[in-house]
Amino acid sequence: MAGDRLLRILAQLASGATAEPEPARLCEVCADVALMSGAGIMLMDGDVQQGSVCSSNDVSALIEDLQYTLGEGPCVDAYHDDRPVLEPNLAGQSDRWMAFTPPAVSAGALAIFGFPLRVGGIRLGALNLYRDQPGEMTDEQYADALVLAGLAAQSVLVMQAHASPGALAEELENGADFRFVVHQASGMVAVQLGVSVGEALARLRAYAFGNNRPLHDVAEAVVARKLRLDDHPPRGGLRWADSG
Repeated sequence: MAGDRLLRILAQLASGATAEPEPARLCEVCADVALMSGAGIMLMDGDVQQGSVCSSNDVSALIEDLQYTLGEGPCVDAYHDDRPVLEPNLAGQSDRWMAFTPPAVSAGALAIFGFPLRVGGIRLGALNLYRDQPGEMTDEQYADALVLAGLAAQSVLVMQAHASPGALAEELENGADFRFVVHQASGMVAVQLGVSVGEALARLRAYAFGNNRPLHDVAEAVVARKLRLDDHPPRGGLRWADSG
């Protein structure tokens, strides 16, 4: 039965696509097969979200962006807990992800589901599915989503296998949003404060959220050395560096 399910999904991926599905096509098929309004795939490594591989529409892109910026949401939990995270009524669960939920609901995500991407013992990230109406997944949708998450994980590994050591596969980089400036800023902050990159990213997120500024803008300021973090600076840990 699982084999039949996989063959059906592979046939849909192959229809009108290249032999090795591009990420954008993969996200579209994930949404179609699972009968969802949209889908997105996020890569993660330890405590750090690498970024969004693809999203099927603007709402999915916003959901990925919110999770990356805020560090919370179904993909984050699915990855860390290594299990599916199902929220069939997001509007009724405002205390689950306090920062993520209001903008996600306002964008039209009324039910949201995260499935971890893994191959054997390797965890890669998570598949995010959303629907513009509240409601539980059916057993069929849930089973399809598990297969889709496994297929997405395998596809990411296949694409990356062709890349040079230390480089990102061209198929993954094209059309993806990996926030390289954020990763660079996190590395700089980690060195400044002597903390892990994950902790440095959390500090950047806290500042961006607390000051109502885009995470990308904060990261650019750090990289440009207009903003730095100190161990005991005034006003909560960050200060603008002197521009002169």
